Amino acid sequence: MKNLRPNFKRFTKHSLFVVLLLCSIAIQSRAQDRLKVKAFHVDLRIQVMTMPALKQLALKLHNQGINTLIMEWEGSYPYSGESVISNKYAYTRAEIKDFIKYCGSLHIDVIPLQQTFGHVEYILRHYKYAALREDDKDFSQVCPSEPELNRELFTKLIKDMISLHDSPYVHIGGDETFLLGHCEKCKKKAAEVGLSRLYFDHIKLICDIVSGLDKKPVVWADIALKYPDYIHLLPKETVFVDWNYGWNPNLFGNRDKLLASGYEVWGAPSIRSEPDNFYIEKWWNHFENIHNFIPQIKALHYQGVVMTSWSTSGAYSTVFDSNDDPVALYPIRRVYPLSAFNMLITAYTEAVKSNQPLDISAFIRDYCKTNYGFSLADADLFRKALFTAPYPVAFGKVKSKTDLSLNNLADSTRNALNTLNKLKPQKNQQEFEHYRLMAEIRLFYLNTLQLEAAMNSDEFNESVKGKYRATAVVLKDQSVKLDEKFNRLNGGFLKAGELADEKALRNAKLNELFDKLVR
Repeated sequence: MKNLRPNFKRFTKHSLFVVLLLCSIAIQSRAQDRLKVKAFHVDLRIQVMTMPALKQLALKLHNQGINTLIMEWEGSYPYSGESVISNKYAYTRAEIKDFIKYCGSLHIDVIPLQQTFGHVEYILRHYKYAALREDDKDFSQVCPSEPELNRELFTKLIKDMISLHDSPYVHIGGDETFLLGHCEKCKKKAAEVGLSRLYFDHIKLICDIVSGLDKKPVVWADIALKYPDYIHLLPKETVFVDWNYGWNPNLFGNRDKLLASGYEVWGAPSIRSEPDNFYIEKWWNHFENIHNFIPQIKALHYQGVVMTSWSTSGAYSTVFDSNDDPVALYPIRRVYPLSAFNMLITAYTEAVKSNQPLDISAFIRDYCKTNYGFSLADADLFRKALFTAPYPVAFGKVKSKTDLSLNNLADSTRNALNTLNKLKPQKNQQEFEHYRLMAEIRLFYLNTLQLEAAMNSDEFNESVKGKYRATAVVLKDQSVKLDEKFNRLNGGFLKAGELADEKALRNAKLNELFDKLVR
């Protein structure tokens, strides 16, 4: 018996440890299970992907634990009753059905996103819908003081979306209604009842359409945070998405009021957002956003998480044929295609699975070792190159907190590109080529801005044109090579016409400068 007592003590301690460990795992598991929706947002307003690329993305996300896609089809959706809205890159209805069936086989819910308030340029550009415009020049927003017209149109569009999507949810947008209270009717109503009532009367109208079709409405939360007074008007099954890309949690308004409203809330970070454009990706910001916000989402007991990935800001520059007739829309901001963001997607999915905030340095090292065969030293060089000087430029001036010239910024980018070129991935070479191409495009753009700055200086005149003409010719040759590489890496990922659109807009500034110098 003397020998049994110590063993019994050890057994008891071991058992207690096991019980505590299992309890801890169970608690963590329950906390993790609160995220019933683990989603990824696909923005197809521009850079419309081929259907094989969409399926490949869905499979990759499924393999990493994602169970929901939020599809912002915009004009790529093949509207049936209102087909004038669909653009030249629209999928067929058979393609949409097949994609949703494929996602269903992966147990991925596909939520359609139909904008119903702001960001509806692609609808209101057509004069068929001119009576719904809040403004005849900036037709980004419907007028909430036209309830019957709005009910008629959005009932048709939402029914059409539901006819191809079997999700229990419909995302109705509702964000960035910058023209709220702008037209004379809305000014009058806002003066009588306030902007919150003006906003929520319209959102309630749309939510009631969705609820009447036995679906749950999903709404971006920024305007509800800004004008929360009448949030209670919405159906109890409404879901709000609190999007935060790295700012103060109360930037839009007091988050506590949203939390106290009783509505289900999902949180949304981002891997592509302002100020990212075709020439800059603020990698560090997005890693930090994942590191900071996903733990907050879990701590606040949100029931879902959505990684947004914006191909554009949703603001457009309009070309008018006359004073009143719009004939073309150009996105004000474009970002490198989603093809280059496997690493950030994986960072997101790993953060969702983990009970700890993402360790950015450790994640990048592990990702580089697993996917590129890099040593720790090479992974650190890669990270440094990736995070180098992520500053935008406006009017020839670098927008940074330190005193940095355009020449300094170009030199930093050149050094980063040299580092990326020296690194030798042992596998996934094509994925790694995207990083190099992004840096090459960035340097090309900065060199173009240097040329533009020189041409805007007081010293620029006819006598020095020859010097800058030679620079423009070199950049023109570079642009051809960049276009070829872009097509090689993204052919099959983007629809063919989108490749041409990217080329035209990416080279627009240089082409204008070139034409002035060679005339």
